[in-house]
Amino acid sequence: MKKQLKGLTVKSIEWLSEVHILLKLHDEANSMPEVVAGQFVEVKVENSQKTFLRRPISINFVDYKENDLWLLVAVVGDGTKHISELKVGEKVNVMMPLGNGFPISNSTEECLLVGGGVGIAPLLYLGKVLKDKGHKVTYLLGSRNAKGVMMMDEFKKYGDVLLTTEDGSLGEKGFVTNHSIWNNKKFSKIYVCGPTPMMKAVAKVATEKNTECYVSLENKMACGLGACLCCVTEDKNGHNRCVCTEGPVFNINELPWQI
Repeated sequence: MKKQLKGLTVKSIEWLSEVHILLKLHDEANSMPEVVAGQFVEVKVENSQKTFLRRPISINFVDYKENDLWLLVAVVGDGTKHISELKVGEKVNVMMPLGNGFPISNSTEECLLVGGGVGIAPLLYLGKVLKDKGHKVTYLLGSRNAKGVMMMDEFKKYGDVLLTTEDGSLGEKGFVTNHSIWNNKKFSKIYVCGPTPMMKAVAKVATEKNTECYVSLENKMACGLGACLCCVTEDKNGHNRCVCTEGPVFNINELPWQI
């Protein structure tokens, strides 16, 4: 899939929580490239004396009717802080689409999409693609508390939404792996994105239930092109895999988590 450098215009920027923004970028050239759910972009950070490299951000959603790209961004450092300070009408230099996304079957399946924290980002567009292809979508989203729950109205457009919070302030109390859905339903496929401990825990449950499972790794990716090798991870055979070009999505059977 051909990569593009695009100058996109900030259409809107909204704070969804104390540390998360939803950035909507518009393609005035009406030439938004085809995106596979699970791919990411590299955003150039302008006017920062501390940020020299682009910032990798998961693609949250693509609205081809409006020619808009949505990015859900966790504001955690100088680079993302500068991104959060963008103004409507400003231009943003974006390299896209990057990486390999989630594989989707042509036959109808019951799919469970599990996300935690900002890891929910790629699951919104994935849910739309799955629904459009006739699959049944269930979201299982986890957060520390109710304040961290985001974009529920959007997720509900594409599937049933189940929630867990660590403090029990919304949904079922505990982690995503504690939710009662695991005891009540069997899924054909599981897709996961979030903190590594959460993904490993879900992968363990998927293995126990003999369910096909894919995870989106969130390794640090400086270039997005496989040149810098800072995102390399080791697979179950001890071989180095470049997450930005061979991933970020991997079948859990490729990873050493279950050994």
